Amino acid sequence: MLNEHGVLESVPSGWELLPPGDPALSRRIKQDGPSWSMAEMKGRKRFSRGIWAPADRLAALRAELLLERQAPSHQQKLDRDRQRRAVAQEIYAGDFRRAVFQFLDFHRRYRREADVLAGLIAAHAVPVGSGTVARTRRIPLEQRASAATVAWLRHQTTDYDRMTIAPEQGRRHEVRHELAQRSLQLLLHYRQGQAVDSVRCPLQRALRRARVEEVVEDQPPLF
Repeated sequence: MLNEHGVLESVPSGWELLPPGDPALSRRIKQDGPSWSMAEMKGRKRFSRGIWAPADRLAALRAELLLERQAPSHQQKLDRDRQRRAVAQEIYAGDFRRAVFQFLDFHRRYRREADVLAGLIAAHAVPVGSGTVARTRRIPLEQRASAATVAWLRHQTTDYDRMTIAPEQGRRHEVRHELAQRSLQLLLHYRQGQAVDSVRCPLQRALRRARVEEVVEDQPPLF
């Protein structure tokens, strides 16, 4: 494997690769002694491919962790942590929905649409593992709300998902910027309280689709 200097090195004899997926074991093996972290670069992103470490130390730490995880106190701690995360998630979901509602800033005649839309965007963006901008802590909540709103509108009120975009550097960014401006212009009608064509307006169509999907999901299974 190549080290950080681009030099080819052989993995020491008796070492074993610990695949990613067990953070507790990964932390302990790094703290326990010599180890090599293996990663792969894809574009500007870095992906972990595991940790090389002495096989005997990995076996010992696995056994140690197994005993700890079998103890009743460990399960109790997991339950407390799970409950704490669930409460924090519920609070964040509410905060995010309110931030989206405030960003929409619809005229009072469209208050119901704003409430429904904020709920739809939050339901899509907030869940853990969604991979959306709502899950990052690197930007303020207000920016996350605005970015998530623009992203939702891009997918739900434009042809973005069906577009064929030329594989030119920066072209996809240009398209997304153009659609973002179109989405903001769409929101302006609702912020100013202007009359909209309920049949032709892309936002009204998206809201109708969401209501239909909600009704379908609420139906009991047919078999």
